[in-house]
Amino acid sequence: MSAVAEAAGAAVDAAALLPAMRAIAARAGDAILGVYHGDHGVRAKADASPLTIADELADRLIVAALRQLTPNIPVVSEETVETAGPAAAGARRYWLVDPLDGTKEFIKRNGEFTVNIALIEDGSPIAGVVHIPVSGEIFAGARGAGASVQRKGGMPQAIACRPCPPGGAVVMTSRSHADNAALDAYLADTPVAERRIAGSALKFCRVADGTADLYPRLGPTSEWDTAAGQALVEAAGGRMTMLDGTPFRYGKKDFLNPGFVVRGA
Repeated sequence: MSAVAEAAGAAVDAAALLPAMRAIAARAGDAILGVYHGDHGVRAKADASPLTIADELADRLIVAALRQLTPNIPVVSEETVETAGPAAAGARRYWLVDPLDGTKEFIKRNGEFTVNIALIEDGSPIAGVVHIPVSGEIFAGARGAGASVQRKGGMPQAIACRPCPPGGAVVMTSRSHADNAALDAYLADTPVAERRIAGSALKFCRVADGTADLYPRLGPTSEWDTAAGQALVEAAGGRMTMLDGTPFRYGKKDFLNPGFVVRGA
């Protein structure tokens, strides 16, 4: 994979990077699936969250590939954030990666895990890829270039968020972090047709492809959990904001997110 020339202050064509981002995510997905049905080698990280062989394989592959693709853009990955994160978070432009989003779902073998790759510029995600290894779907979007899904090696097909149906919103909720009482309170004045549960960044994909309308997240997440999904949804015509409607920004020193809401068209 040839490197893309990129000066520190030069503009980046985010849409032009999407084919390479898709290819990198697909390779990482293949590596993850290579250990999916075997011994995951699970151990606990310093924060007690689980880490598997698949996390590490995908991390090494993605970080190396992105460094080759854009040598002058630093890479922040969940698995290397302690060494690379603080310096990169202060950069104007950097990659933000979750090599295996939904490790708990991976360990349960329920298929609801993703590979997330995002490009951050001036505190906002301008391009993102979310790959679902088990289904083979690769969702991608870039600012000003629209969003697409590629299924099992086919050509990318355009997708878009939908206006909320008159009968009420389809609301996505988290599988591993649900707080039903808080969610009930948040949705008290919102007409809801259905609630659907999903793990990882799958929830962003369902808003982006027009099969869901709303994804409120009231508990904490990390920036690498959301950046690729936000880029995807916004490229598809939706938006992600803080709970009070203000812009959602990246580059926090601790990489921790407050609550947010994702909306379709």
